[in-house]
Amino acid sequence: MTRPGGVLLYAAEDSAPIVRQRLEGICAASGLALEELDIQVITVPTLRLDWEADRSALANTVASLAPRLLILDPFVRLHCVDENTSGEVAPLLGFLRELQRKHGVAVVVVHHAKKGAAAARAGQALRGTSEFHAWGDSNLYLRRDGDDKLTLTVEHRAAPSEKPRLIELVQSGQALALQLVNPQGQAPPPEPISLDQRIIGALAEATAPIPIADLRSKFRIRNATLYDRLNALTAAGRVTKTDNGSYRLVG
Repeated sequence: MTRPGGVLLYAAEDSAPIVRQRLEGICAASGLALEELDIQVITVPTLRLDWEADRSALANTVASLAPRLLILDPFVRLHCVDENTSGEVAPLLGFLRELQRKHGVAVVVVHHAKKGAAAARAGQALRGTSEFHAWGDSNLYLRRDGDDKLTLTVEHRAAPSEKPRLIELVQSGQALALQLVNPQGQAPPPEPISLDQRIIGALAEATAPIPIADLRSKFRIRNATLYDRLNALTAAGRVTKTDNGSYRLVG
């Protein structure tokens, strides 16, 4: 069910004018007007999740504004703990999980990857303790390739993941937006061909009924599987079995 609502953003590394410029660019690229959207920006100089006063202030702000989405960017600017120590990171992520559950708000945390981790799996490339990988319900990873393209990989805790996608940052006037890359001349991968389609294709090309031994040799599958599909196609009226045990198409 769709539940629209406001956004609360803390961009720790950017000044307020730059944040506004980026938001305006994103909105322009999407055909939206920033002033018509419910986007609130936290403008305090620092926000530390390891400080009780700051955690309390953030919780009170979320309770007051009731956003549907909280964005914290990046995690490294939100604490003074050792990111490699699970016992220090876990309480901070636990606080964010509490916010999410108590206030029904989706929490997005931007986190950096390790340097020199290009060959590692996406989840294993995250900087610091494995608590980060374990914490996320949905993890989105961006990697840059040699052609300055970005690969987006998605992992979900409780749902199947999509295949990686190429995206790129495109500028149109003052607007910047990420778009899917559609390589020219590259056709989409063909749909997989089922065994039934392969059997019908082979019988359609044949000039005479094909013995089952030849079909088994052609497709290199188990006897039981081949008999099962041939019986199904026969029952459906697609193929027929001859007196000598060979098969041909009907009609």
